[in-house]
Amino acid sequence: MTLPRPDRLTPVLGWAALLALLTATGLGLSAPATEEQGVLSRILFVHVPSAWLSYLAYFGTGLFGLLYLLKRNLKFDRLALASAELGVLFTVSTLIGGMLWGKPTWGVYWDWDARLTTTALSLVIYGGYLLVRSMIDERERRARVAAVIGLMGTLYVPINYMAVNWWRGLHQSQTVKVLDEGGPSFAGSPIYGWTLIAGVLAFTLLYLYLLRVRAGLAELTDRREDLELMGELPPRSAADLEVARGAS
Repeated sequence: MTLPRPDRLTPVLGWAALLALLTATGLGLSAPATEEQGVLSRILFVHVPSAWLSYLAYFGTGLFGLLYLLKRNLKFDRLALASAELGVLFTVSTLIGGMLWGKPTWGVYWDWDARLTTTALSLVIYGGYLLVRSMIDERERRARVAAVIGLMGTLYVPINYMAVNWWRGLHQSQTVKVLDEGGPSFAGSPIYGWTLIAGVLAFTLLYLYLLRVRAGLAELTDRREDLELMGELPPRSAADLEVARGAS
């Protein structure tokens, strides 16, 4: 059994993500407060990038699942798992930021608005994805089933994005409109647009870094299980097995 090759890209992504996050934080704190919402408007610098990165992560789950079905390489299944977990993380961040913004703006932390409801629904979809994975021990079968669920789950992304247009509610229209006839547009002052771009870039680098780290941990777990099956390592304790099963 060969050992993993040294990974030079992941540390670079980590440092780049850290630098980008610090830059985005500085831009966000120095951006002027709006007349309507004051400093509350700065929540958007976390809320919007989190929402867009949840889209990216869920799309990545479907894409890596499709690549697994085409290539039958478990590397793509591990990446799909990592992307789904990060999608859940970014979605939780999106919901928390939205609730903190919604209470002083709408008067309530939560409303069953179409955008909010479909966002919460994504936690059910991908929570189910992770639950199904935990219930199947055989790797190839687990990867096949998860790939199908991940592909179906990507339908959530366009539905959630267009929800504010299809079903009118409390949530404002898209902050960044990518489907305008004249091309992408930003609903706000230019300085807010540049700050949001910096935030999206920083979160994207963070996603890529965490994706590689989590997929690498999943690979190490698989390698250890292979060695145990070959009798080259002693079996782990029941507690260790529970931890490994939860990580996979």
